[in-house]
Amino acid sequence: MTDNQTVQAYTDAWTQSIESISELVAPLPADAWNRATECPGWSVRDVVSHVIAFESELLGDPRPIHSLPRDLRHVTNEFARYVELPVDKRRCHTSPEMTGELEYTIIRRSRALRTARYEPNEQVRWPAGPLSRDLPYHELLRLRVFDVWVHEQDLRRALHRPGNLDSAAALVTRDHLLEGLPKVIAKRAGAPAGSTVAVDVTGPVEFLRSVRVDANGRGSLDTTISLAPDVRLTLDWETYVRLACGRGRPGPVRIDGDEELAARILASFALTP
Repeated sequence: MTDNQTVQAYTDAWTQSIESISELVAPLPADAWNRATECPGWSVRDVVSHVIAFESELLGDPRPIHSLPRDLRHVTNEFARYVELPVDKRRCHTSPEMTGELEYTIIRRSRALRTARYEPNEQVRWPAGPLSRDLPYHELLRLRVFDVWVHEQDLRRALHRPGNLDSAAALVTRDHLLEGLPKVIAKRAGAPAGSTVAVDVTGPVEFLRSVRVDANGRGSLDTTISLAPDVRLTLDWETYVRLACGRGRPGPVRIDGDEELAARILASFALTP
């Protein structure tokens, strides 16, 4: 695809996923908004609030003026405090207020994406408090697809409404998470030089990737099949996502090979802040 086609593909994937969130929560009874999700300390309302807040900030809306309680156990660093503030501000909002604000935010953000005049590689600001940085426009869009789809799945699991595990946004998420796999295996888990780790994912999104660690301890992603890897992990797609995003206890993972190295890899798998 050309750079412009990539931008359009990311825009389409974001649109499908965030509209799915809107359709998912629109009919919810009031008590369902308080249901816990796998995001520590966050309810269904909180996850939706986070999605609204981030898209609103990208639209240029000012951050709310709000004093954040200091006894929130899941808020452990400055980035978490930054993310939590607009979420906590909305904890008193009613379900009609939440759905109305979400729908209005989607309308505004969709219009902004349609009329954007950024070049795909033009540097833009990613607003993330202490983690804010400049990055190419297409990369910002990809991060928004990833974040929205992961939170869509958080909501679906909390509400027992599975779906969209193989959507366009799911494939964007796959590619984003795979980019971090060499770092997990070579750096965080300390896989020794010369070792190979194969990850075999089944289910709605299937793939088989190998990470090879060179003599300098650097990992690289490889699509070729290793006949005798030091470790082979076999797991389904939803378990892979939950592991990579630090969501609760994962489903079963089959381990073949070096069990000690496998345990270090699984303990280091989360890529999200």
